[in-house]
Amino acid sequence: MLKENLYQVQRNMKNACCRAGRAESDVTLIAVSKTKPVPMLEEIYAMGVRDFGENKVQELVDKAGQLPGDIRWHMIGHLQRNKVKYIVDKVYMIHSVDSLRLAEEISREAVKQGVTVNILIEVNAAGEESKFGISPEDTPELVREIACLPGLKVRGLMTIAPFVENAEDNRIFFSALKKLCVDITNKNIDNVRMDYISMGMTGDYEVAIEEGATFIRVGTGIFGERSYQVTD
Repeated sequence: MLKENLYQVQRNMKNACCRAGRAESDVTLIAVSKTKPVPMLEEIYAMGVRDFGENKVQELVDKAGQLPGDIRWHMIGHLQRNKVKYIVDKVYMIHSVDSLRLAEEISREAVKQGVTVNILIEVNAAGEESKFGISPEDTPELVREIACLPGLKVRGLMTIAPFVENAEDNRIFFSALKKLCVDITNKNIDNVRMDYISMGMTGDYEVAIEEGATFIRVGTGIFGERSYQVTD
């Protein structure tokens, strides 16, 4: 099942790139493996996937300790400041930085542990109250403030679009994030490179690719529906 699912996602990615006139190599698939057991990740790894996304610190740390060292781990969930110290030396990229205070904590721990952390700024492109992320209007100033901090590099933007029945409904938000990325690039802020746009999930990644995504985050499309453990 996993093989068929993965191949279908890859075919869809290829077709979306073709429609947008983009090279396939421009877009990286992040397999969102939260709540999935290690053997499932090993199966996907054997098929060539090297980018995995987790949204819980403990789960990322546990899996990183059991899986090959060439995996690029992406922290895609909300990150609490008191958990930063556990992952700065394990992640390839943190996608969910949405405040100066969080960035300052990442910077402190990165310097302490002698690493440089790649980060994306999480933007609440649709202005949903239920979502984390900074408003598009406030993003350039936050980028400017964070860019001064040692031990981290601002590499782009991330958004979690609304859950919609029709993926086309999110095109406006993906397009806006791409434009914001270009606007920030044109400001030529030191220590800032808008190389990456992380947007698009199982239901809308093809539209996201058409609008400029460089990372897409696909979980259900590869692994199937998630089973969340409920504990008292």
